[in-house]
Amino acid sequence: MEVIPAKKLTDVVDDAPVPPYVQALEDRVGAYLPHEQVLRIRRAFLVGAAAHEGQTRKSGEPYITHPVAVAHVLADLGLDAETIIAAILHDTLEDTRLGRAELAGAFGETVAELVDGVTKLDKMRFSSRAEADAESFRKMLLAMARDLRVILIKLSDRLHNMRTLGAKDSDSRRRIARETLEIYAPIAQRLGMNKFKAELQDLGFKALYPDRHRIIGERIRAALGNRREAMAKIEMALEGRLAAEKIPGRAVSRIKSAWSIYSKMRSEHKSFAQLMDVYGFRVITDSAMHCYMALGAVHGLYKPVDGRFKDFIAIPKGNGYQSLHTVLLGPFGAPIEIQIRTSEMESVAERGVAAHWAYKSDSGPANSAQARAREWLSALADSQANTPSASEFLENVKIDLFPDEVYLFTPRGEIFSLPRNATALDFAYAVHTDVGDHAVAARVDKKLVPLRTRLVSGQQVEIITAPSAVPNPAWLEAVVTGKARTAIRQYLKHLQHEDAVDFGHRMLDRALDARGLSLDAIPAATLDRFLDEAKLKRLEELLSEIALGNRFADQVATQLVGLLGPRETATKSQPEHTAEKIRISGAERGVLSFGNCCHPLPGDEIVGFLSSGKGIVVHRVECPNVAEFRKTPERIVAIEWDRDVSGDYRAELRIEVLNRPGVLATVAAAIADAGSNIENVEYIERDSTAATLLFAIEVKDRKHLADVMRRVRRTGVVSGVYRHPL
Repeated sequence: MEVIPAKKLTDVVDDAPVPPYVQALEDRVGAYLPHEQVLRIRRAFLVGAAAHEGQTRKSGEPYITHPVAVAHVLADLGLDAETIIAAILHDTLEDTRLGRAELAGAFGETVAELVDGVTKLDKMRFSSRAEADAESFRKMLLAMARDLRVILIKLSDRLHNMRTLGAKDSDSRRRIARETLEIYAPIAQRLGMNKFKAELQDLGFKALYPDRHRIIGERIRAALGNRREAMAKIEMALEGRLAAEKIPGRAVSRIKSAWSIYSKMRSEHKSFAQLMDVYGFRVITDSAMHCYMALGAVHGLYKPVDGRFKDFIAIPKGNGYQSLHTVLLGPFGAPIEIQIRTSEMESVAERGVAAHWAYKSDSGPANSAQARAREWLSALADSQANTPSASEFLENVKIDLFPDEVYLFTPRGEIFSLPRNATALDFAYAVHTDVGDHAVAARVDKKLVPLRTRLVSGQQVEIITAPSAVPNPAWLEAVVTGKARTAIRQYLKHLQHEDAVDFGHRMLDRALDARGLSLDAIPAATLDRFLDEAKLKRLEELLSEIALGNRFADQVATQLVGLLGPRETATKSQPEHTAEKIRISGAERGVLSFGNCCHPLPGDEIVGFLSSGKGIVVHRVECPNVAEFRKTPERIVAIEWDRDVSGDYRAELRIEVLNRPGVLATVAAAIADAGSNIENVEYIERDSTAATLLFAIEVKDRKHLADVMRRVRRTGVVSGVYRHPL
């Protein structure tokens, strides 16, 4: 009996009739693609319609209408046939029985790669929706790094979903809107796609805060009605000036979006009237030279505001955006914001990576926005390789999506763009990970500054390195870029592992020593048996687990002794005795931390407490929390300071001073003269005659702290100096 193979989803009749909305798509792509490619797109619709047959959207429409609408968004950008086909089929691998091999066989490997890049992961593998979404996002970003068209499909998919969000329930609407505002709109901006960004922000704002969106929208319309005549006069004056100077160009008024006004009201604490009291215009001309000539012309018409000119033509933004920005004092007493750019720059500003699309992965990108986007995505791909947690990676990406940037120069004149509030340390890691890891200070405009110094646009930055310098945990608080954060965490994890193995060895040896044994004296076969039972691959894993507080040295030592044969125990075991304390030098920062409750210093009598997953937290013996710790003696670690101690340690001083001008500066100078760095200072109490200050400082040891306190007492402006807490 002959077996008839099951019909494939890709077995469709190519000349089958199509609905009007598909015909409209064909007409749109037919304007710029050859006829044979249009036929491939029709075939993709027929395959997609067969795959999604019987599926509907929440609104009740056939599901296939959504992917076709996504394809239409991309067709309006002038994207190639592969992208349009992938958009039509972008949900087939996830939601239908169409397989990847069948898809690749019918439309090529490129289309299959694009569809796979947009497809989410199977949520069954994850413990929470948030974890699944983060991992799906990581997968998509990796696919983006290989092919930019993945994100163009994803952004178009998100845009159509936002346009049709009304059919979803309230919780889903808010979740999708928040994700759109936090991730997808900033990605569109990072890729220079300002038109997409603006619509995503508006739709996200409307869905998340419908009342605020409505009220601000109404106020914008009312404000525009009152100023229409004034804007027309300014527009005519600008165009008249361009014509008089024989500069080809046109002027158009710009209107702020509801989301941008809401965001600025919230972040800059400004009223609606303050933000709307600004006229915005755009001057479009035909060449970069005419942009600069137009700048001179408008500066001749109205007086420019000092310090408000920015040249993004000579130094483009990180997303490829180019324009001249200036602010003028207008005829009605209100500022006029003007952007001057060419038609080409206007297209890149609106469409970013999708402007003048000509996808050639091997011969380079088609415009500067694509070049910069690929650099950014390449850096993200490197970052994710060193970030095991998808959630942590997603947070790093969010940090990198800052809309405001600073532009900095190396001594050789290279330009780096970094997020607002970036520090010299961020700059060091932007140059190279090795430069960041060994940075000790920076020269900003030839002046020596600390690595924590925040940078502003236009500065020249030079990083000073030393082979012995290495990252420390405090650096994580001094950086804002994902690249720097990932590199520092990677180094610290490596350092923690090495320190943990060394410290765990010392802890286990001490526990065995109390039983008259040592780790070296235990046979390899016994150790292997223990590791096998504990489901550990190597001895290093066991030692690290002990140092990080996940296993207790005393319990491991007892179990190891229990595994020894009677003969081995008899010959090797001696009467138990009290083992020596473990000595610490302070260099074991990967596994040691110091209690914020008591701030122990070298010279203090100390005790260690094992905190699960974090390692050993060091406390002063007189710390009030130690009494509580002693209730779990298995977590107590007997430690003491070594003779040679390294590093700086945080200490707090409670200083009672006379409340008079200059007293803070006097005390701070005394602390600095004693060779101590001030981390923070705050007033605890204050009245007309006296004040109590709390200084957080860095010192080498108890002796250094005593020297600082002596110098502060000698200032004559203090009535008491105490170590805090007492």
